[in-house]
Amino acid sequence: MRVVKEADERRNEILDAADELFAQKGFDGTSTNDILEKVGIARGTLYYHFKSKEEILDSLIERYNIRLLCAAQEVASDKSIPIVERIIRVVMALNISGGSSEEIMDHIHKPQNALMHQKIQKVIINEIPPILTEIILEGIEQGMFNTPFPYECMEMVVIYATTVFDDDMITMTNEERYSRMVAFISNVERLLGAESGSLMETLKMFGVEDEEA
Repeated sequence: MRVVKEADERRNEILDAADELFAQKGFDGTSTNDILEKVGIARGTLYYHFKSKEEILDSLIERYNIRLLCAAQEVASDKSIPIVERIIRVVMALNISGGSSEEIMDHIHKPQNALMHQKIQKVIINEIPPILTEIILEGIEQGMFNTPFPYECMEMVVIYATTVFDDDMITMTNEERYSRMVAFISNVERLLGAESGSLMETLKMFGVEDEEA
């Protein structure tokens, strides 16, 4: 058991070092030698855990996916937070966070890394709607929402939010983004059978102010 623990610790040390280096120097600008020097290990030790720099990046993405789901589940389970706020916080948690997040996202958006992007999308589309559905069911019990399709509604919300609001997929001006956000929230209200205008306050949680104000 001690050997397994040490192997896990070493693997995480390598990932932590790569995470920091990718943020500082970029994925392409970071060599395996950089990682070796930062961790202070021999090349053979690195290749025992990871076959390539690409495999290290793939493992970092997997680790971020786990963190993302844990963060989303933690917010969803906190019933001291109002229902609407919990929904928005879960959606906002979909942003991958970490030292090298921007570099990783830039990398996986390259055409040759479409598979990595697909892996993240697959996790989000499969794992986030069930988390959101539990919150919607609470809202239905409290009379806030009225829909026979809570899961399907949340699946639509997640797919739209993670594609249309992905700057790499669709480039928008601030005005276009605002218009999309208003339309998105308005249609979510209809999907959930919520009172018209009841979710518009969520714009402020996304850092979007009413342009007419």
